[in-house]
Amino acid sequence: MNFVNEDIVTLNRISITNLLQEIGPDEVSAEIVAGLEADQKSISSKFFYNGDGSLLFEEITRLEEYYPTRTEKGILKQIAPKLMKQYKGYEIIELGPGDHSKISILLNAAAEMNPAFLRYLPLDISQPALRSSAESLVTAFPNLLVEGYAVDFFSQFGQIRREHPALICFFGSTIGNFEWTDSIELLRNISLQMKKGDVLLLGMDLVKPEALLHAAYNDAQGITDAFNKNILNTVNTLIHADFQTEHFDHLAFFNQEKSRMEMHLVANRDLSVHSPFFNEDLHLKEGEAIHTENSHKYNARHIQEIAEATGLKLNHTHTDEKGWFAVTEFQKL
Repeated sequence: MNFVNEDIVTLNRISITNLLQEIGPDEVSAEIVAGLEADQKSISSKFFYNGDGSLLFEEITRLEEYYPTRTEKGILKQIAPKLMKQYKGYEIIELGPGDHSKISILLNAAAEMNPAFLRYLPLDISQPALRSSAESLVTAFPNLLVEGYAVDFFSQFGQIRREHPALICFFGSTIGNFEWTDSIELLRNISLQMKKGDVLLLGMDLVKPEALLHAAYNDAQGITDAFNKNILNTVNTLIHADFQTEHFDHLAFFNQEKSRMEMHLVANRDLSVHSPFFNEDLHLKEGEAIHTENSHKYNARHIQEIAEATGLKLNHTHTDEKGWFAVTEFQKL
């Protein structure tokens, strides 16, 4: 997460532009401090994805308990040939790509149609993850051009350089990490930046039995536990704090009223945390929680409300046979 240096990494068929420096470290530290000093302490889930956090999340996606990734991939494999034929010639924009396994499904389908070149624009807060993924992709796809951006896509999506009609991919139900009003704001902003004919593919985790949800966010190997606690390492780096991960316990549960899984870090003792950005040391009592993530679970009503709020046409809702996950296809008219 490079919020300081302005640089463009240029490699063979790859360019990665860092726009995070436009946000700057002062704004980042202010956001973190405001969250930690609120009555309900919180840290934005975007800070999960430092180098270690990105690797831990990749481990999570391979866990037996964690159904979303393999279920979404299954849907993409079914719909990719038709999609890439229908939207042939579109450049592909992906928000928060993580590893490149999902987008590779679409790129494989597109490559079979023998285009002269494919243009892929991944947007992510982790510059190292962008570079690693881009290097793998250009090796696998000789006709691929990668123009990546290190960005906070909530506020910087409009700064991306566009050339052609776009297939905008927002997978992993990452949209579920936002509060409902914030998710609508983000999708409305994306809609405003879309051009006529552009398509948004939105991955959405659907409502399902609570036991399945609990297992997915409380895996037996403790990878999600480590992932949740690692956010404190990012905070330590960004605001020079002295959080110690062993002083917190991982907590994940389903909030039925808000239709979401929540993740928290619960202090397992009374704590005082120092940072030069705090006016005074941050005090937590044993049992006090820091809210780190939401993961909303959706139904047909939510999907329709998104279409109405964004002004996008819902072309199709692609689901797996169990109805656990959906890839919704919206289009700008």
